[in-house]
Amino acid sequence: MKRLAAAALPLCLLLVSCAGSPASLPSAAREGWDGGPVAHTGYGAVLGQADEDGTWVWKAVPFAQPPVGELRWKAPRDPQPWSGVRSRRRFAPPAVQYQPLTGQILGTEDCLYLNVWRPASYQTRLPVYVWIHGGGNSTGSATYVKYYRGHRLAAAGNLVFVSVNYRLGPLGWFSHPALREGRSPEDDSGNFGTLDIIQALRWIRDNIAAFGGDPGTVLIAGESAGAMNVLSLLTCPAAAGLFHRAVIQSGVVSTTSPEQAEGRARRAILRLLEKNGLARDPRQAEELLASPERLRAFLRDCSARQLLRCYSPGPSGMIDNPSLITDGTVLPAEGYAALERGDYPGKVPLIIGSNQEEMKVFLYLAGSPSWRSPEYQAAARFGSERWKAEAVDAVARRLSAVPGQPPVYAYLFGWGARDQRGESPLPGHWGERLGSFHSLEIPFFLGVETTEGSLVGTMMFTRANRPGRVALASAMQRYLVSFLRSGDPNLESSAGAGALLPFWAPWSNAAGAPKCILFDTRGPEADIRLLDRELTLEGIEAAMRAELSPELLETTRAILARPLTGPTRRR
Repeated sequence: MKRLAAAALPLCLLLVSCAGSPASLPSAAREGWDGGPVAHTGYGAVLGQADEDGTWVWKAVPFAQPPVGELRWKAPRDPQPWSGVRSRRRFAPPAVQYQPLTGQILGTEDCLYLNVWRPASYQTRLPVYVWIHGGGNSTGSATYVKYYRGHRLAAAGNLVFVSVNYRLGPLGWFSHPALREGRSPEDDSGNFGTLDIIQALRWIRDNIAAFGGDPGTVLIAGESAGAMNVLSLLTCPAAAGLFHRAVIQSGVVSTTSPEQAEGRARRAILRLLEKNGLARDPRQAEELLASPERLRAFLRDCSARQLLRCYSPGPSGMIDNPSLITDGTVLPAEGYAALERGDYPGKVPLIIGSNQEEMKVFLYLAGSPSWRSPEYQAAARFGSERWKAEAVDAVARRLSAVPGQPPVYAYLFGWGARDQRGESPLPGHWGERLGSFHSLEIPFFLGVETTEGSLVGTMMFTRANRPGRVALASAMQRYLVSFLRSGDPNLESSAGAGALLPFWAPWSNAAGAPKCILFDTRGPEADIRLLDRELTLEGIEAAMRAELSPELLETTRAILARPLTGPTRRR
């Protein structure tokens, strides 16, 4: 699963200060929402603008100081107050990263901004939904594609939607002794991207009332690497109390030890010294490495682009940079073993799930084997089942056994996969090629009916499959909004318009008891039902041996052993 952690990002997008709050907030911020486009945060006023579906949106609101200069590789600091009314018509640029396909470097280190949507009404104490984007913790942004935007869910769910940027790649996670100055454990942790997300949650706690949001009802949700970050926050002491529900979509269970992180940072620094002509040979490079002061000054003076060029991008611009470092301060030194002990601080109601054919998009982009081959279909099936076994079922079982852990609700998103008759709601051969692929569930949960910005989105979301899509998306959003408000997807999901939804039972460790709910369609209708099958790695291995010929078994294992971060050959 560690190689999946590096590769778990919305690859389908190619296709379809640790310091606390201010000592005292201005009275306007304490009074909260007044119904107009100007929101008064604790740092200054921000001007919103009308957006789709009868919402207001505030773009590029700073939640921390720019992490540049002396603040590079430091925990985020509170933003500097400003006078007047801050107005931004555009979303903030992304963090520094490689652009998909082209290999060009885009973005900026000055990236710590968030966006807020809410209905254009006078209502206050609205629940808050926080979206943490995916991208392997080295690509993406809060507004990477249009269906990340929160206007539809804010309107349909009568809630406040917040999307967050955070530092990525070696600027987000980087640990080396030369950068540790001993001023604070957080500054020395290496987990700067994680700390950015925590800083955003602190900002939300202290300022979301200015937008009519309820700081006591905050849900964090993420997909792929965003989901990995959400899962890590369950174990993070500094995040305790900052969120009250969590949604983990196609995440992975992976961390990096401090030793591993330092070793990889050291190799990157050696490449950086060589590329900049500062080390003619290994001996000279070692001399520079042995001088923390000189090395620290060099690392802070080099440009972000110089640093990123020490890494080779793979699919979607992703690089192989370690993240989620078990430093013992931000994240526990024992990593996810804290979940087994049961002493993790983030005991909140949880939704966790995956897609039926996560692996297909990775295999398709690799271009080998052919999507028409039995090797492709076997690797897609068993690789996706492994994903579910490790990142969903094992996590749900582990958490459900912890005293004091609220219910865990699991799902399997199956829309797009072929049924027993070989039919898929996707047109042509897309069911065979991609099916229910990694990140396809995002527009269903968020309700934005578009795959704008993708290469084949218009090929998959068609007029023919729209009735089923709309029915399924509506049901998934009703479950989601109910879960946000109450911690139970059933309490409010059947209220108001729409048919009575099936009961979503929480995960049970009892044999034969409900494990997860299936989200799919049957023609123009949503097909939602409980499943009692639990996947384990041992059971999947046994099925592979029983169902595949020796030759196909060997080939499938070889395909699944490949790193998913390698360069794509399909264009």
